[in-house]
Amino acid sequence: MVRLAHVKKSFGKNEVLKDISLDVMPGEVVAVIGPSGGGKSTLLRCATLLETFDSGGLLYDDMTVARTGANGKAEYAKADVLRRAKMKFGLVFQNYNLFPHYTVLKNIMDAPICVQKRDKAEVEKQARELIAKMGLEGNEDKVPCQLSGGQQQRVSIARALCMNPDVVFFDEPTSALDPELTAEVLKVIKQLATERMTMVIVTHEMQFARDVADRIVFMDGGVIVEEGPAEQVVNNPQHQRTKEFLARY
Repeated sequence: MVRLAHVKKSFGKNEVLKDISLDVMPGEVVAVIGPSGGGKSTLLRCATLLETFDSGGLLYDDMTVARTGANGKAEYAKADVLRRAKMKFGLVFQNYNLFPHYTVLKNIMDAPICVQKRDKAEVEKQARELIAKMGLEGNEDKVPCQLSGGQQQRVSIARALCMNPDVVFFDEPTSALDPELTAEVLKVIKQLATERMTMVIVTHEMQFARDVADRIVFMDGGVIVEEGPAEQVVNNPQHQRTKEFLARY
């Protein structure tokens, strides 16, 4: 389980997250939707320790990663706890973030070997299985610039999965892709959903969110305006702001 509790985050005088609380249960797929600037990506960055928040709590299962201290400020756990917490999640960015000079196979294998200190032969076996699962057979020895955007994003998904995470966070994974390449990536994520991979997906693909997510969270202005079962939020939103946003799609 992932739990964010009463998280607040400001950049200067701009309060980006205003008392956000969110639980993600094992096997659940949560889609986070909303207008640009609503706090979606910042929420993911705080959950994955790319940003620190000002106050609030973050738990991975029974591991307390951060909590509000007596002074009202967020206090983060010691380095060894943060290191273990980072093993629990994977993160897929909108712009792939692959090593440009590494082959597909090396991009996928690097972190499990260097960070998790796993056996190279075991990691290579898993990496090749993931390459096949992503429909990338024959591309093992290519470097990112030789691949399409959709192929690069599928490599980044395989890289995240090779770490055997409990949960994978996706930050607008198709925003840099054209419609045809978008379909390739969404197909992979849909397959992961059928396998009950725990996922949190920031997306502007409303049809995809409705079809794949168990729950949709609508954010605007740094708050969670509405959340509920995907079908309900998309087809019968309860909040006027949600209705206005979804009317554009």
